[in-house]
Amino acid sequence: MNRRGITLALVVRVSILLLFFIIVVLFRNLDGWGDYYAQNIYPSIALVLSSISNIFPFSVGDLFILLSILALIAYPFLARRKGRRWKIIVLHEVEYLAWVYVWFYMVWGLNYSQRGLLERLNVEPLTFSEEAFMEFAEDYVAELNGSYQDMIDNGGETPMWRGSQGGDLLMAEVVGQYHAISSELAINPPLLKSPHVKSMLFSPLSSMVGVSGSMAPFFCEFTVNSDVLPLDYPATYTHEMAHQLGITSEAEANFYAYQVCTLSQNRHIRFSGYNSILLYMLGNARSILDKEQYKKLYETIDPQIIVIAQERSKYWREKYSSLLGAAQNYIYNAYLKSNNIGSGVKNYSEVIGLLISVEGKKKAFSN
Repeated sequence: MNRRGITLALVVRVSILLLFFIIVVLFRNLDGWGDYYAQNIYPSIALVLSSISNIFPFSVGDLFILLSILALIAYPFLARRKGRRWKIIVLHEVEYLAWVYVWFYMVWGLNYSQRGLLERLNVEPLTFSEEAFMEFAEDYVAELNGSYQDMIDNGGETPMWRGSQGGDLLMAEVVGQYHAISSELAINPPLLKSPHVKSMLFSPLSSMVGVSGSMAPFFCEFTVNSDVLPLDYPATYTHEMAHQLGITSEAEANFYAYQVCTLSQNRHIRFSGYNSILLYMLGNARSILDKEQYKKLYETIDPQIIVIAQERSKYWREKYSSLLGAAQNYIYNAYLKSNNIGSGVKNYSEVIGLLISVEGKKKAFSN
């Protein structure tokens, strides 16, 4: 191809890239456009991409990221061997990253621009008072203890959810419950009848930085760390599916995981849902209650549930790398803040505020 042909091809590529970039900027900044994307455009895009990625037993998104990193590292060396100038090499790498950027936002990332859960539900945030928190906490602990007792009274070990039988049971429960709550709690219904969760390609590395699951946005699939314990697996699975359904906020994903799991008829899934927010509840309790109130609340939790929490913390601590974990936390915190999640990684614990506000509206309506 002659120089004129190369120039024409470059002009076409850059023009399309700029068009996509403008679309991303408009949807990220104009009121209402993010909601329109999340409700009317994303489901169709996600259905196509997740249908393709669902065919493969491994995470296509994780593989894409790995190959992209390797290509960005290898390309300069290969290009230099062919005599290309550094200016051209840098421009090609910048162009590739720009395509990845617009792909990320157009196929999933624009969901960050939709309104938050409470706005979508038309719920006013309740004042986070000690009284409101204690009312929630006491009810929650009663349900947590009850779900644990129900689980052990009925006997049987926690299912190995990654097996075909356990996996099919979990998938059917979660898909069914998401369909049931989708209209009431403002979330897209499941995209596929049988979505295949994937194990993260780099589970040991993910454990070192404290990541139990992820949403692979480039192909609209979700993954769970293979180190996740059976008791935690249903809540982690359901959290990551919420991301696949267009939820970007970590607090909202925790909220939906809690709602879906605690509504389940399966006692193991139900306990996983209640147990998933225990540490967030206790963290909020420490900051709101005085020492004596906190102690009284803590002592109402079934001692065996505390043992489970301690064993789980020890399990993850032994896999965690302080250095890598701190780096990942810094990067992810900055990433969340750049995408309208102002509290950064603290967003996870904000699930308690969402639950109190939504439950408060339900109680007010019932009265």
